[in-house]
Amino acid sequence: MRIWKSLVLAALMSGVAGIATAEEVVLNAVHFTPTQNGYAQSFLKFVQKVNEKGKGVVQINVRGGPEVIPPIQQGAALKSGLIDLIDTPAGQFLELVPEGEVFSASTKTPWEVRENGGWDFISGIFEKKANVHLLAHVDAGSGFNIFTIDEPKLDDEGSIDWSSLKIRSSPLYRDFLEALGATVIVQAPGDVYTSLERGVVNANAYTVFGYASFGWDKFTKYRVDPQFFKTDVLVSINKAKWDALSPEAQKLLADTAVEYERASYDANLAESEKQAQAMIDGGQKVISLTGAGRDKFLAAAAQASWARMTKRDPTNIEQLKKFFQ
Repeated sequence: MRIWKSLVLAALMSGVAGIATAEEVVLNAVHFTPTQNGYAQSFLKFVQKVNEKGKGVVQINVRGGPEVIPPIQQGAALKSGLIDLIDTPAGQFLELVPEGEVFSASTKTPWEVRENGGWDFISGIFEKKANVHLLAHVDAGSGFNIFTIDEPKLDDEGSIDWSSLKIRSSPLYRDFLEALGATVIVQAPGDVYTSLERGVVNANAYTVFGYASFGWDKFTKYRVDPQFFKTDVLVSINKAKWDALSPEAQKLLADTAVEYERASYDANLAESEKQAQAMIDGGQKVISLTGAGRDKFLAAAAQASWARMTKRDPTNIEQLKKFFQ
């Protein structure tokens, strides 16, 4: 409660400061993972670049992570102006912007989407539905894996018995995992360690990047390949706050965001490979789906996001497919 009150006060004070002077603007920000996690560390690198370039113009003050605002509430907090800027997956916006799922369904790189007009199109949807201006799709390139406590056995099709799994999930891939036949429990990352420890779940879905920072690899000694979906982490700013910034501040933020979008893509892939090997060296084994089992798994993943987006709001589906597929 104290944290929320301090954020409200900070938001009010930053608004007053913006009206009273034309001096340096300070944007309050939060990230969706604990600070030690790779996603938070990546965001802090972006913040550092902005703050180095933006002295006297614009600065980002990071208030913390999920201990400040729970990830599932970060989209609503940004929409209301309680926080100015966030680093959080599009999956946390799905109640506000169902179309945000397109980032995980995309087969294109962030810069390809910018070049073909898709970025402007999806940004317009976020502005209209969530009062949010998108700055960057960061840490992209890699996807999600399923990690299990017990060794999965491949059947004749090259798949596994999904019904034997109780998988911790995020809202983003819940429908996909249920379509496979697994039992799905949606939990925030902060609750997963205890669930694995107590046997509430026997599997977990997450990226390789940042996985070990939660300590989950202590329990899940098997990684199921291939990956599914794509990471969908967005850096975004409250639309009213964005509109109130000077053209100089807007350009600085936008240019730095585009630069970091590409840099973080390459860095994420390299670091994911390194972290995957570290977990293998620590005893984790890779179980690869094969043949028809693999094909059905990937087809189900590809279909799941588009089906859910179409069900929730079909208005923009054809345009989104044109830009992101």
